[in-house]
Amino acid sequence: MVSDVFIGTDIVSIPRLKKTINSLSGDKFINRIFTKNEIDYCGDKVNSIIHFAGRFAAKEAITKALLSSEIIESISMRSIEIISGKNRKPEVNLTISSKLQLQCKVSISHTDEYAIAFALLEIV
Repeated sequence: MVSDVFIGTDIVSIPRLKKTINSLSGDKFINRIFTKNEIDYCGDKVNSIIHFAGRFAAKEAITKALLSSEIIESISMRSIEIISGKNRKPEVNLTISSKLQLQCKVSISHTDEYAIAFALLEIV
């Protein structure tokens, strides 16, 4: 059986995201984009901004993979949750209505300036 595979990638400027989060609308932005689990995880880190940036890039990459698959036409960022699994490996929880079985993997990396993520979505 052949499956369909879709990819997405995104890069985020960490200083730009930091400026957004530190602005007057920062809490509104965080609560619109991230789940409670993500906020708690990132907030517990010494340099929380790089973790928010990595998860933001991952959500964008997953969104691009989902939209290119044409399974959905739009998705809320809070419908995509990035959690830390075994060995702190990022894992994806999707809350979307689909009759298809989906598997999504994501890889996140960062420097002091940028966070990047790559998503692989497979319809099995």
